[in-house]
Amino acid sequence: MARPALRADAVLVQAVIAGALSFAHLHDLAAAAGQDGWKAWAYPVSVDLLLVAAWHRLRNGGSKPAAWCWFAVALTASLGANVATAGLLDMDDVPAWLRILVAGWPAVAFLGGTLLAHGSRTQTSAPSPEPVPADNSASGASASAPATAPVPPALVALARKVADEHRARTGTAIDTSTLRARLGVPLRLAEAITTHHLT
Repeated sequence: MARPALRADAVLVQAVIAGALSFAHLHDLAAAAGQDGWKAWAYPVSVDLLLVAAWHRLRNGGSKPAAWCWFAVALTASLGANVATAGLLDMDDVPAWLRILVAGWPAVAFLGGTLLAHGSRTQTSAPSPEPVPADNSASGASASAPATAPVPPALVALARKVADEHRARTGTAIDTSTLRARLGVPLRLAEAITTHHLT
């Protein structure tokens, strides 16, 4: 159970070492390019902040191409300083183009950080669910079923008389179609009489 903790600690130590070396290389390069004093220390902070902002955008959603672009810019600046201070560059005679790059870096870092921190996020949103229609099964059933129309008492009495005569003659209960024909009423009214008054 102790191995994961040791592994995490080793990664943390490695990250601290890599960060410290990169920080020192960026400081040395900025100082060699004419940015002395506190300005030389501000350069590595600027590069690291841009790296963190780009990584944060990559992890938390947003415009992936823009985040990768600024991450690559900051990583190039960090790696470039590491390589330049490894003996491949005469630190006492820095070329003019590198001095220009170092001098222009704050504006580049500010632009990248602003776009990453305050740019519009284009998160891929899940398609909004279509509105689910309300369950109208009950209303649909009531629409298809015969409506209970108010039946006049006199019509109910007549329907019962017709129904009794039909039962006495046939021995069976009168059906809706026969009742409708005998009374001369609409089908829905005959259904209402049969359902609610003859059962």
